Amino acid sequence: MAKILVIRLSAIGDVAMTVPVLYSAARANPEDSFTILTQAFLIPVFINRPSNIEVIGISITGTEKSLSGLTRFAWAFSKYDYDLVLDLHHVLRTMIIRSFFRLRGKKVYVVDKARKDRTRLTARKNKVFKPIRPVIDRYADVFKAAGLSYEDTFHSLYEEHPANDSLIRETLGEKKGKWVGVAPFAKHRGKIYPIEEMEKVVAALSKQEDITLFLLGGKGYEEAILEQWAFQYPNVKTVVGRYSLDNELALISRLDVLLCMDSANMHFASLVGTKVLSVWGATHPYAGFYGYHQKPEDAIQLDLNCRPCSVFGEKSCFRGDWACMTQLPPERIISKVNEILQ
Repeated sequence: MAKILVIRLSAIGDVAMTVPVLYSAARANPEDSFTILTQAFLIPVFINRPSNIEVIGISITGTEKSLSGLTRFAWAFSKYDYDLVLDLHHVLRTMIIRSFFRLRGKKVYVVDKARKDRTRLTARKNKVFKPIRPVIDRYADVFKAAGLSYEDTFHSLYEEHPANDSLIRETLGEKKGKWVGVAPFAKHRGKIYPIEEMEKVVAALSKQEDITLFLLGGKGYEEAILEQWAFQYPNVKTVVGRYSLDNELALISRLDVLLCMDSANMHFASLVGTKVLSVWGATHPYAGFYGYHQKPEDAIQLDLNCRPCSVFGEKSCFRGDWACMTQLPPERIISKVNEILQ
């Protein structure tokens, strides 16, 4: 029986993508135990996990944020008797953590981030426009390299234990008609469809009496925008800040479709088996971050020779017009939502 440590600290969507791989690996190796080290606030993502999976939280914005704090944590944590360490993140923080285990003679396996392939895919000149091996598959490669059995058997967080949606039923009532989620925001500008255009999408869908729209986003600016839409349009509700992560996952599992960006919500919906209609701008599914088991035809994007210009959407538009988003008509999104619902 081996004790395996798996490390993935951020970002939210990337941590969510570890779930199908980790759960599949745990089921394929029932005699082994797995511990996932991630940020503490993401622990609720790992619900209904196999019994041989443990989750440990770390605060990279708190006590472990500084180099000294992280070093103290890594030194103390390395005393735990893990046989194998799988680094699915491969950044400075995880390099420090895994180095302490290496010093204790533990075997370490690291994910291939395909950095050269990403650079070629996003290059302005001599772009190599072809799919990179998906991140989830590269995660699985690490487990295989460590000598573990692996077969992709994950379908949903709720495949064995139904979602506890009692709070959702209590606050939103019984489901009537079609439920459509809308998550219009992402971390970076290059992944956000123009808000005024997305409002047109929400306004048009809200006029269809058999549809109820649920708006998802973060606190502050996002919350203010979504509150305004919920106030202004019929059959539109905002759920920002109203549910814990596990309850939000339960809500997403009841949606008929989630309209979102290349964002964490795409991955959350994928974990609970909900169909996703995703809008892509500066980034591209070819970079390997597409939603788990989502259909390629459900990604809305424009064919521009400058795309993709970024893996994560954080770069500024060298054209200056964000054509990948601004030239995408809202009518195309509305039509695709209705096509999926029918």
